[in-house]
Amino acid sequence: MAKNSKWQDEYWLLLLQLYLQKPVGIKPMYSRGMVDLSLELHIAPNLLFNKMCQIANLETPRIEHFWELYGNNPKKLKRAVNLLREMWGFNNALEFYDGVETHESFEKDFKPIADDTTITPVMLTLILDLYFRLTPITMVTETPEVQELAKLMKLKPQEVVEVMEAFQHCDPYLNRKEVVVGDMALACQQVWRRFGNANPEELASYAEQLKEYFK
Repeated sequence: MAKNSKWQDEYWLLLLQLYLQKPVGIKPMYSRGMVDLSLELHIAPNLLFNKMCQIANLETPRIEHFWELYGNNPKKLKRAVNLLREMWGFNNALEFYDGVETHESFEKDFKPIADDTTITPVMLTLILDLYFRLTPITMVTETPEVQELAKLMKLKPQEVVEVMEAFQHCDPYLNRKEVVVGDMALACQQVWRRFGNANPEELASYAEQLKEYFK
């Protein structure tokens, strides 16, 4: 869908509903609920997180108004949110926005890299973080860290190993001469260009936040 990415007043209702989900409070930036709402609104998770902090602090009169109306009445809030979603695209949003050009940015990170796989750029980022913690000889299915990450992302350990092998062809220190092609190779190259030469501590911090999405 293609929607206006600018913040709209009614979005507070959806964010407030997420905020009130147990445990009540600010949700991790890359928690499943936060990311799903981000994808729905086409607003990056970090921006939604900042907005949720505003809810926690009741920073504006408008937020205070919504809190007074719905903060202690989740059923009323649910009805308002359901009505809002029904109005978007007259309850058939995919058809309503059919043929409209979509401009995606962060959304691509959470979508499969190809039709024949469930692996996403976010998964590749987590695997790259682990890649820098291991040596080539330990990038095997028997390694506990590989098994643990595979379990978190609901992948097979062999799938994680195959991604690591693809990253080895991106690693200039290994100086692999073979030419590797395909969707996986291309996706790994793109993730390597984004993070391969960055500060490993920054990548590690980002990866730790991304893990919330899979919990």
